Amino acid sequence: MKVLCITGWCRNGSTIIGNILNEIPGFFHVGELHFLWKNAAGRGVNEECGCGRKLVDCPFWSTILPIGQPAGSTLVEHADAVIRRQLGSVRTRHTWRVLGRGLHNERIRAHAALMTQVYQAIAERSESRVIVDTTKIPGEAALLAHLDGITPYYVHLVRDPRAVAQSWSRPKDYVYAMAPGKSTGYWTGFNLATHAITRRYPERSMFLRYEDFIADPAGTIDRLLRLCATDPALNPVTDRTVELHTNHTVTGNPDRFKIGETVVRPTDDSWRRGLPKSARRTVAALSWPLSRRYGYEFGAVDSTGKG
Repeated sequence: MKVLCITGWCRNGSTIIGNILNEIPGFFHVGELHFLWKNAAGRGVNEECGCGRKLVDCPFWSTILPIGQPAGSTLVEHADAVIRRQLGSVRTRHTWRVLGRGLHNERIRAHAALMTQVYQAIAERSESRVIVDTTKIPGEAALLAHLDGITPYYVHLVRDPRAVAQSWSRPKDYVYAMAPGKSTGYWTGFNLATHAITRRYPERSMFLRYEDFIADPAGTIDRLLRLCATDPALNPVTDRTVELHTNHTVTGNPDRFKIGETVVRPTDDSWRRGLPKSARRTVAALSWPLSRRYGYEFGAVDSTGKG
């Protein structure tokens, strides 16, 4: 079984990429699987599956949620136990420890055992050979290599931190807003952790900029299919258009609910007009030198506020 893990920081386009891949026979996009238990138990920001039903009522996830649940316990009790293990073992800060020490204590071994069962059940019930997970929690991504019977593939997906900051500045449906400094701090931390993972597994990893995806969506999907040793002839994108059907994604960008003919539109550079100069200076200070490594150049207005 292959798990294509798309990681990096949020607002980077992973949801639309995952939903495009979901249209390929044998591929199944689960969305942000890390949040399944949190959202199903009412502890998260959105309880709905991409199919429109609540996760606990979804015909797919309702059969996955009880996996590993102790006899006599409730779903909420089970979910709280999973969340505690996640917080204690696979947060972004734990990425380097998971890479270096693997399944080093009972808590992470229990979480690894659960995730192994969950991925296997997803593959069986969806009849898929490639599970696309857009969780974007590097600690969970690092754990994949320690799960029995799973071969992970990694996509390090990045987006211009100024565009990310602009996106986070506005709430969107069930997604809250975040200040530019905070979003860029997360952008830096998540990308550093993701880089550590792809450096460990270079032969099964791919670096991708969001801007390159929207410049050539069909070509990007070709690259992703080749990464997973899948025939690019299965690419569902024609020019910039793809037909999307109902999915079973766990959280993610609210656009995950959209179905029908979808056009991947050219670059949205609204941040150039909408992101205040003070915010752009903050983003530049906190994202350098990673932003430069990824090909994002900052002009005088970003570094000094002048011009």
